[in-house]
Amino acid sequence: MKKTALKISALMLAAALTVGCANTAEIEATANKAAADAAAAVSAAEAARSAADRAAQAAAAAQSTADQALSAATEAQACCEANRESMERMFQQSMSK
Repeated sequence: MKKTALKISALMLAAALTVGCANTAEIEATANKAAADAAAAVSAAEAARSAADRAAQAAAAAQSTADQALSAATEAQACCEANRESMERMFQQSMSK
């Protein structure tokens, strides 16, 4: 009976060690996967930041172009109004003679 109990204890100890090793390997694999996922997330975040920086630069350039277009349109409108006023004065002068 003692021999059987000793054999069963030895088998249980071996099984427990095997399960313990399997759990350690599983934990290590999970940790390695988590580290790889974190590295991929960092890489994706850096790529997104770079894309956002490029988008911000493009937006700034577009705003500058829009500002220039508005300035040109304002100048053209002022010129048009000045021409209209000049033509109106000429018309008034021709009508008064």
